Amino acid sequence: MKVARAPDELPEGERAVAIGSFDGVHLGHRAVLDAVRAAGKPATVVTFWPHPRLVLGNRVELLSTLERRLELLEEAGIDETLVIEFTTQLAQREPDDFADALLRQIGARVIAVGENFRFGRSAAGDPALLERLGFEVHALPVVNGVSSSRIRTLLRQGEVAAAAALLGRPAEIEGTVVLGDQRGGTLGFPTANLAVPADLLVPGYGIYAGSALGHRAAVSIGVNPHYGGDERRVEPYLLDFDGDLYGRRLVVELWRRLRDERAYESEEELIAQIERDVEETRRAQRPA
Repeated sequence: MKVARAPDELPEGERAVAIGSFDGVHLGHRAVLDAVRAAGKPATVVTFWPHPRLVLGNRVELLSTLERRLELLEEAGIDETLVIEFTTQLAQREPDDFADALLRQIGARVIAVGENFRFGRSAAGDPALLERLGFEVHALPVVNGVSSSRIRTLLRQGEVAAAAALLGRPAEIEGTVVLGDQRGGTLGFPTANLAVPADLLVPGYGIYAGSALGHRAAVSIGVNPHYGGDERRVEPYLLDFDGDLYGRRLVVELWRRLRDERAYESEEELIAQIERDVEETRRAQRPA
């Protein structure tokens, strides 16, 4: 998939365009992407970074980094993605100006959006306006029960299996492996300590079964209460993995929540529980 940061980086020609933030690339987004792929022209996504809500002063916990969003768009069969820097100046552009300066410039003929898509100054632009401006518009209805906000709520509650049903894939947490307490290695279960981007949503505290780098992973999200911790940690233990992960980007799938985190009477009791977590992780099924 070609990734462009400015309209003139795309080759000339007519294209079908999907517009949106596509945070998480969930099943609702996939309906829009499928429509643009079916249009018979190069399938192009126009997306925005940073997230518009962040630029406009609203807090939002993202479901995916930009890097992961682009990977998911490529997996969905998109040919090109144009990443537009979202600024307050862009938010103030009149909708018809936005359409002329961007969509016509890249040769958009077919446009696919969600039916509730809005754009431009005061959110005055909508699918009907795009039609009046001469584009062939596919306004896709909202997929029942599927939204980024609903998925965020489920993840905050640790309900990763329910979130997977809306995402169409397992829930994920992403970060870079950094030096941690190295306590897991002394217990026989060396974990990777993830530094998670500040705006990325971290699911509810607990122990999860999942995977990373093709290995099943028992994942701890929380503060390590057994050792009196107060700083949030995201620590996957990759089963049957032998290697150095420091500095590496990890995308960790979360398949099933196993239990709450808790303190134990002794380190031996803690180790016995981790062993049970590992065995449950070996038996866990990846969400379809």
